[in-house]
This record gives sequence, C-alpha cells and structure tokens, in this order.
Amino acid sequence: MSLIARAPALAPFRIRSFRFQWPSDLLASWAFEMEGVILGWFVLVSTGSVLALAVFGSLQFLGTLISPLFGMAGDRIGNRNVLLLMRLAYLILALCLMALFLSDLATPVPVFILATVMGLVRPSDITMRNLLVGETMPADYLMRAMGVSRTTADSARIIGALSGAALVAALGSGLAYVAVCGVYAMCLALTLGVGIRRLRVVSEGETMPTALGALRQGFSYVWNTPVVRAVMLLAFLVNFAAYPLTGSLLAYVAKDVYGMDQTGLGWLIACFAGGALTGSILVSMYGAHIRSGRTMIACTLIWLSLNLVFSWLTTPLLGELVLFVSGFFQSFCMIPMAVILLRVTNPALRGCVMGVRMLAVYGLPLGLLLSGPLVEWAGFSVTGTFYSVLGIVFTLAIGVRWRADLWDRAAPVNAR
Repeated sequence: MSLIARAPALAPFRIRSFRFQWPSDLLASWAFEMEGVILGWFVLVSTGSVLALAVFGSLQFLGTLISPLFGMAGDRIGNRNVLLLMRLAYLILALCLMALFLSDLATPVPVFILATVMGLVRPSDITMRNLLVGETMPADYLMRAMGVSRTTADSARIIGALSGAALVAALGSGLAYVAVCGVYAMCLALTLGVGIRRLRVVSEGETMPTALGALRQGFSYVWNTPVVRAVMLLAFLVNFAAYPLTGSLLAYVAKDVYGMDQTGLGWLIACFAGGALTGSILVSMYGAHIRSGRTMIACTLIWLSLNLVFSWLTTPLLGELVLFVSGFFQSFCMIPMAVILLRVTNPALRGCVMGVRMLAVYGLPLGLLLSGPLVEWAGFSVTGTFYSVLGIVFTLAIGVRWRADLWDRAAPVNAR
C-alpha cells in the first residue's frame, strides 16, 4: 500500500474492488489470447483457407449484436453478477474444447460451433469491465484506472499469445486447453471479490423500462448527443478498418507472408500487444494531462498510417517493429475513447450506452469477412492499403464534422 501511495499510476488500486477486478480481468484476457492462438492456428492448418480463418475470427464477435442486452442486464441484476455468469460460461466452453482435443475428436465443425457460442458472450466482457470501473472508481481516478485496466488486455496478449503457442508446440492442443481451463477457473474465483455497488437507475415508485424500451432509449441518447455519436462512429471505423490487419489476419501474415510457424505468430501478436501495453502504462501515469478528444483523433490517424506501412512489409523484423509502434498509438486512441463515453454519458443510461458501444465492434467481423476474399483475390498488401486509406479518410471526416466537440481546446472532452 505504501507503493500505491507513492505512485500516481497505481492510485486506482486504493479501491478494494479494483484490487480484485484487475487480476481477474488479466486472467480472462490471458485465456482469451491463449484460445485465439490455439484455435486460430488449428483452423488455418486444418482447412488451409484464409477465408475460413476470417470467418472463424468474425464468429468471435457475433455477440456484439446483443451487447446492449448485457448492459441492460447489468442495470437490473448488477454488473458483477452478469460478469460472473459470463465467466462461468467461458469455463464451461473451454472444458468442452479441452475434451474434444484430448479425445482427438476436434474437427473444424465442432470448433466453429463452440466458437459461435463463445462469440455470443465474450465480446461484452470489455463492456462489463468498463462499467464496473466507472461504477466503483472516483471521477479523479477514472483516466488512470482505464489505463491500468487496459494493461490487462495488452499484457495478456503478450503472455497469452506466447504461452499459447509454446504450450501447443510442447504439449499439444489438449493439454494446452487444460491450462486454459485453469486460468478461467482462477479468473472466476477472483471476480467474486469485485465490488457490487450499483447505481440507482430509477427513482422510488418508477418502473424499470422494458428491454426494448431501454434499448430504444439508449440509441436515442447516442444519436442525439453529438460527441457520443462521433465516438461511436469512430469506434466502428477502427474496428472495421484497423483491427482486422492486426487481429485474425496475423495468422495469415505469419504463415504465408513471413513463412513462420505458430511460435512466430505468437511473436507478431506479442509485438503489437507490447506496444499497446507501453501506451497503456503511459496513459495510466500521465492520464491527467491528456486531452481526450484531440489525442483520440490524432492517434487514430497515426495508427492507420502505420497499418498502411505494415501492409507492404515482407521482413519479419521490420513487421514486428511497426506492429509495436502501431500498438502503442492504438492505446492512445482506445483508452480516451472509453473515458469520453464514461464521463459524458448519463449514469442512468451508462449500461445501455456502453452496450451500444459494443455494437461498434461489429465492424471487426464485417471487416474480417470482407478481408478474406480480398486477400485471396488481391493479396494482403492491397487489402491492407484499401482498409488503411479508407480509415484515414473517414477519420478526417469525423474530425472535421465534429470539430467543435472533439478537437477544440475548449470542448469538454479536452478538459484536463
């Protein structure tokens, strides 16, 4: 605790709930990345198709369509309770996959089915994490807390990717999944210690709106609040145009562009995550000095430009370097984006709005589904160029259209 008192970046750990939530989120992210490497490589090798890999990657985000329902469920039964049920589901599905691999019954069909079920639940995990941080964290700790929280996904992407690749290479997929199940079990146990304080979203005597009514209310709030609408559009754009190139398609880059094995894929993922982790740490240290709107727009443009460069590289070392820098600027885009939404949204609608925010992640599976045929037809370089240029053009358009809300120094989102 004396270390926490001396280090401003560690201030969020003064909150007891966060001391449980952070390691729980870390283990969940670690397991996600291990599964991503194990199953992504299995699909690519067993089918030999980049289109199948793209479809598999898109299935992981199927649940973005129902993310608002998770946010509304959190408003009703508590965000921690929803998160506990979700993480119990992860453990059960991982046990099923472990049984398939250990019994040598794993084929693309059952793996795709289980991935579809997982894809209905897992995309909302980040929503529930952010809601719990916003619910339990004092306002003056929020930017630092979001930066520290983001390190769970970034650091786990390094450890999870490398450990997942190493475990498969050394032990096989079945025993690797034993480790995944153990990580999920520890994650579930730690989630029990997360705070349960809930915001009152209705006054005494009022009735809770129906799910459809709450969803309509959330969409109306997003559309009629200019800064929230702009952030939502930008979130959809980066998921569509930026993340496919540094997500599931990295398995194709490792195998067919760089001629690497699954360990090489792990290193590519780890380089992007290492840059993201560095960026998240800096945000947690200096978050109080960041102008959220300006930082988000500028760093999105830099991130997309680096993706354009990465699309044309054929040397693994240079590719890893560019991925590291790209990951760094990605953090300075995504963390301010989440902070803006948590700060400006009416607390009574925060769960629903953050659920609607997860619908923006549906840009990623759409981008992946389009990228598969494009890569097979035109190659990775042309596909990456198309996505990056498209992203840069529309980011500039968003910045110009909502200049007063996102770029002006006097805008509320740029207050320090």
